Amino acid sequence: MMHLFVNGLAASAGGGLTYLRNVLPQLSVRGDVQVTAAVNPQLSTEFCDLPRVSLAEIDPPAGIVMRFWREQSSLPALILKSGADVLVSAGNFALRKSSVPQILLSRNSLYTSTDFFRDLRQRREYRLWLETRIKGYMARRSIGWANRTVAPSEAFAQELRLWTGRRVAAIHHGFDREAFFRDSKPLPDAVRQKLDRDGDKDTLRLLYVSHYNYYRNFETLLRALPIMRERLGARKLKLFLTCRLHSEDNPGSYRARAAADLVKRLGVEDVVVELGAIPYSLLHQVYRECDVYVTPAYAESFAHPLVEAMASGLPVVASDLAVHREICQDGAIYFQRISPAELAEQVCWVAANGELSKQLSDRGMERSRDFSWKKHVDEVLILASDLLASKKARAI
Repeated sequence: MMHLFVNGLAASAGGGLTYLRNVLPQLSVRGDVQVTAAVNPQLSTEFCDLPRVSLAEIDPPAGIVMRFWREQSSLPALILKSGADVLVSAGNFALRKSSVPQILLSRNSLYTSTDFFRDLRQRREYRLWLETRIKGYMARRSIGWANRTVAPSEAFAQELRLWTGRRVAAIHHGFDREAFFRDSKPLPDAVRQKLDRDGDKDTLRLLYVSHYNYYRNFETLLRALPIMRERLGARKLKLFLTCRLHSEDNPGSYRARAAADLVKRLGVEDVVVELGAIPYSLLHQVYRECDVYVTPAYAESFAHPLVEAMASGLPVVASDLAVHREICQDGAIYFQRISPAELAEQVCWVAANGELSKQLSDRGMERSRDFSWKKHVDEVLILASDLLASKKARAI
């Protein structure tokens, strides 16, 4: 039986948390794998009852740099004590000296994004610019320390290869259709009231699933709204956001005031509906209340909401990134990522063309079936087995 040590200390929100919530249960049902997982103590109750999964207790300090050094100093002893055969580092940073073969999962596209660093300079976010540069340095060195590095898409894997000059494998993240649509509990009343279609049946309802941050490019989407409203004529327009445009309501240090002010300056307060964070188990109900999924992100490594939207039958309008084209293929139409006019044009084209909307919906649903967490775990375990076989061969 193979014993994996999974370092998930970095996961607290977004894609990292989605990853742990899907991968650890998949590993737990396999009879040929034992897992020791290091997770943030706040998440321990989510995973404590999984069979064949033990939790390693470590309380990471605040701040990425301090967390990095704590991992470097504390994890080697925990890995040795656990008796693990292979380390899976799931948070972009690897152990510099791992006593066992190490697979690094690298999924943060900001470290290679010239758009992000340009955006930070324009916003005068010099502290965040420096912090990201430091994290990028550690992430780049980590790829050299790991025995194998895995990216969640071929497009992002290619970025990492160009950035580091090293081998990087691409293994798509997955999607569990049955689990995603399983929970039938009603949405909270406050959310349900905001989504209510009564008296609003001819409204074009757009959805964007994301916390507020800079690289998801909210401002381009907001600037597109007045253009859409003019082109739609008598038809009403709503944009539903799964966040609030208040800095304190979002993870990280992104300042949302400029986006909130932009909503007022553009006169689209009646269009933008801030739902706030939605429990993941109920998110499928929000997708199904909307007509079009839109993402203007300028940096991405996989984009789980695209798969969720396609599985929910929504036509997708996405910024023209190589990652988006890889994930959606012909289940989406695309626009230049910093062009509000082009975004508006594509959305209005879908809204006015029922045949196109149905084609995108059908193609997207079919494409969503290509993603599987079981397949992802199987491929990671093949890599782990190969590393163990190479280790044994060198020992002979």
